Amino acid sequence: MIEELVLVRHGESEGNVAAAAAHAAGAEQIVLPFRDPDVPLSAVGVDQAAALGAGLAPLLADGAGLWSSPYVRALQTAQVALAAAGADVPIIADERLRDRELGVLDLLTTEGVARHFPLEAQRRQWWGKFYHRPPGGESWTDVALRLRSFLGDLPAATDAERVVLVVHDAVVMLIRYLLEGLDEHTVLQLEAADPVKNASITVLRREAERLWRIERYNDASHLEQQDAPVTEHGGEPDAVH
Repeated sequence: MIEELVLVRHGESEGNVAAAAAHAAGAEQIVLPFRDPDVPLSAVGVDQAAALGAGLAPLLADGAGLWSSPYVRALQTAQVALAAAGADVPIIADERLRDRELGVLDLLTTEGVARHFPLEAQRRQWWGKFYHRPPGGESWTDVALRLRSFLGDLPAATDAERVVLVVHDAVVMLIRYLLEGLDEHTVLQLEAADPVKNASITVLRREAERLWRIERYNDASHLEQQDAPVTEHGGEPDAVH
């Protein structure tokens, strides 16, 4: 039975860098020559993934299993970290662990959404990001639904007591939401107060069959110990009304 889940956010990506530059410039569009699934790590992200190896090494002992989002930035993080840790652990990719899809709002900043999709900006303001589903995209609850499916299938897929998941910031928060029994407002407040850092480690420990508790959240001490930069690159703030 799985007793411990280790949630890792990917290292800083080229998409994180491009989005930060666009927001800083007040631009409407994020300039990026990749599909979201193909966005690689930045140079900083590669350094973070290598430093992550030191943090993951003790967690990968004793036959731990490792699953990853199929997106390049997550797979690359897992590959670099495993190499740095000297760990020979198979990486299993599962599309249900992918990042949230933004549909028609993809590659648009807040300013870009307001300019090109003003009615959608109003809808998001009203619903908040937990329930707002952009056309062609997903709400947080849509992501939670596929994560319920993944977590339901996981026990039959492994005999490991510890499983490492290399994923995305929203996925980290939504797994906490599901396993800790949080509500919409609590999970969004947690995310706003302490956004998930790149290449950070979060650990959930089983207390009962359906009850988990947080042991570590957003731990980036391994990055500091390896002199790797600590970066956040949080998502859009939640709409309030």
